[in-house]
Amino acid sequence: MRMSQLFGRTLRQAPAEAETVSHQLLLRAGMIHQVAAGVYSCLPLAWRVLRKIEQIVREEMDAAGGQELMMPVLQPLEMWQETGRDVAFGENLFTLKDRRQRRLCLGPTHEEVIVDLVRRHVRSYRDLPLLLYQIQTKFRDEPRPRGGLIRVREFTMKDLYSFDADEAGLEVSYQKMMAAYRRIFLRCGLPTLAVEADSGAIGGKDSHEFMVIADSGENQVLHCSRCGYAANAERAESLKPSPPPQDRLLPLQEVATPSVKTIAQLAHFLNMPPSRTLKAVFYVADGELVFVTIRGDLEVNEIKLKRALGAMDVRLANEDEVKRAGLVAGSASPVGLSDIRRVADLSISSGANFAVGANKEGYHLVNANYPRDFQVDLMADIALAEVGHGCPKCQTPLQGSRGIEVGHVFKLGTFFSEKLGATYLTAEGVQKPIVMGCYGIGIGRLLAAAIEQNHDNRGIIWPAPIAPYHFHICALGAENPPVVASAEELYRRLQSSGLEVLLDDRDESAGVKFNDADLLGIPYRLVVSPKTVANGVVEIKERREKEPTLVPLEQAVDYVKACLQ
Repeated sequence: MRMSQLFGRTLRQAPAEAETVSHQLLLRAGMIHQVAAGVYSCLPLAWRVLRKIEQIVREEMDAAGGQELMMPVLQPLEMWQETGRDVAFGENLFTLKDRRQRRLCLGPTHEEVIVDLVRRHVRSYRDLPLLLYQIQTKFRDEPRPRGGLIRVREFTMKDLYSFDADEAGLEVSYQKMMAAYRRIFLRCGLPTLAVEADSGAIGGKDSHEFMVIADSGENQVLHCSRCGYAANAERAESLKPSPPPQDRLLPLQEVATPSVKTIAQLAHFLNMPPSRTLKAVFYVADGELVFVTIRGDLEVNEIKLKRALGAMDVRLANEDEVKRAGLVAGSASPVGLSDIRRVADLSISSGANFAVGANKEGYHLVNANYPRDFQVDLMADIALAEVGHGCPKCQTPLQGSRGIEVGHVFKLGTFFSEKLGATYLTAEGVQKPIVMGCYGIGIGRLLAAAIEQNHDNRGIIWPAPIAPYHFHICALGAENPPVVASAEELYRRLQSSGLEVLLDDRDESAGVKFNDADLLGIPYRLVVSPKTVANGVVEIKERREKEPTLVPLEQAVDYVKACLQ
């Protein structure tokens, strides 16, 4: 490809609205164009990268036994109502009506469609296992699209679904996909970390996310340097710091605490650490007010809370809802409460003689102890794990990193097959639900993550396997016939050898061409100039290196082939 003919234009400055590095560089490099919030056109250079990622994904899915198919974007909403996921996805689900007023949705994922397909074709255990996948457009009405291709409303995903006769078969399929994902990211040149994760609206049992570690990542990852434990902060467990030990349980007492509303104020007023206090947080879970108690030095993990309650929707209660329930914000506690659902974190049993609200304005209780002074309806690990907490497996302090999720795998079990009636006949003649897993990779997000992990202050640094081109020829001196002839000959020889080459044949200065070469980030830059032509050499520089290498022109093709290998 010649840059004089390449569709797209580089920019010296990124638009002000671009926040992440990948968003800025993709816009500056002329690789994407925003059509609407969270909706982008991918221009030729970006499209080449996406196609290469797709090909790597396709090869590994096929090698693992996957069969590629294609399912529709438009899906009957009734399917989603059968599984209840129309409620779980909520406003993220794009819905519409056709001319006959039938309700449809734009698929954010395809579990319902694939199960409907499988239940019509699978009859017995002999038809299993199955690994079916597609590379398809998805739609999610994200409330806050951000980061260019990192969080969008229309995107391309590879989604594979496994169908097995039992949990043992699912484990085999799951491990096949875990291994295939590791190979995919390795082949794309992207180191990833597989972390335990929450299944979210997809549902299911075990779940892992593959994270590209990058400072701009929107996910907090906690990991252990000693035993290798790693989990998304939404899912992570940890050993919490213990409060100061207490010799004995002291009698419950009420104390006046004028103008004290927060845990920090309470701890200061009573001259005790926050870990000796219990905080009250009010939530609404599926329309029901829930009173949550947790140790004062910890925060509630709303994902864990949602899972513990088995709720479809959990949100913080507003001020009016709290007042209508007769609760006193800033002075509330579970002591004496019985007509409201009470949930507590396990931390309330770690320590003693806590300070808690007295359920009346301006007063607190000291020396409150569970279960002596109050009861709860549900106790579970609902605390947010944090950096420095102990590893749940080996007690080593947990470390934290930011990560971008590029892949997610789930053990779905029989949730969808039971809801939609996808069964098979066992060898003994018994009908059983098919056991499922699902496995997704965001193609565009992976492209953006590659840039977040591979860039410098001059531009993108593409990993060679997914670079739009491998070699970037800069012809310096478009008015110089020997330079033009030499560059054209090198361009022809590289192409004839099956190599991917971009030729900058524009009538621009050396500075402009070098800046654009660094911005586009193609792995190798080959410079042809009056000086190199006079000496019979070509200047070759790897994108990450500072200094070029001079190679005889007749050896250039063999040299760059060796570089790629």
